[in-house]
Amino acid sequence: MTSIHNDTWFLSLPPCSARVPCGTGEHAVRWESGEFRLPSHPDGESELVLAALGGEVAGCVELARTWGRHTDDLTMLQIGPREPADHIAIGWNDVPKPGQAAHAGWIAMSGPVVPGGPVMPGGLAARFPRPVRGPRDPMQAELRKARERTAGRLALLALGPAFQFRLAGHVAAAYAHRLPGQNRPALHAALHGRVAPVIEAWTGIDPGQVRGSLHDGDGWGSVSLTGKGGGRMLLACLPAAWLASVWACGLALVARHLVVAVTRPGWPDAQVLALAAPGRDPVLLEVHGTEGSGALPRWEA
Repeated sequence: MTSIHNDTWFLSLPPCSARVPCGTGEHAVRWESGEFRLPSHPDGESELVLAALGGEVAGCVELARTWGRHTDDLTMLQIGPREPADHIAIGWNDVPKPGQAAHAGWIAMSGPVVPGGPVMPGGLAARFPRPVRGPRDPMQAELRKARERTAGRLALLALGPAFQFRLAGHVAAAYAHRLPGQNRPALHAALHGRVAPVIEAWTGIDPGQVRGSLHDGDGWGSVSLTGKGGGRMLLACLPAAWLASVWACGLALVARHLVVAVTRPGWPDAQVLALAAPGRDPVLLEVHGTEGSGALPRWEA
């Protein structure tokens, strides 16, 4: 049986980089071999320790921490790109500045602010809101956390398409071997929404006639055609790991073959298991990748 590697999926991707706001200027951040790296902050771990003690954290370091918090965030699969042509128009001007995301901790109040205390007129309340501290108000604390999560997701999207695809790969890989019931609907939708346009490019079948579903167990799954004419359907049953090792690496369609698994990950050379047509037995292909101007590399057999 051909071995399928999912734990090293990221080896089939070249590095990528972006410029991000940091302090009063910009710094470069880099993704390479599955890691988010900070070339301008060689001692980022120490900076995080200082921040935990009350010091100010650099924008790059905070971004790296945000990346780590969202590598298993299924929401990133819901809001991220479905195919290379997708363009998510999020820029750094759309991302709340540090501190703004926690604005939910401030509310305008009118009337009594403390039982038995003074009454604050509505006009003054609007100008001088009382701070509400999270530990004393669980609802406000949760709202603040939700806004911080949203700000973090916006920042990760602002990194650009190359990082968006790589982050989606990390999320899919995190769930490749754990599919509890509450995660299945989100993973099913993520797989279906991404495999349907690939199938259209492969066979010409309308995406509305494609059904993507999750494959459990060993092996790569199955791809088959059913019905005739207007009732024809293509059923693609693939593991969640396909989203990471194949789709997120730009390997879904190579040399008119649908790639269903990666048997030897690597850059720029890899080996994949691929189908020439629905219902056929898969064959091994040696593939070579080149970097293009888009979010994902180009692969040729």
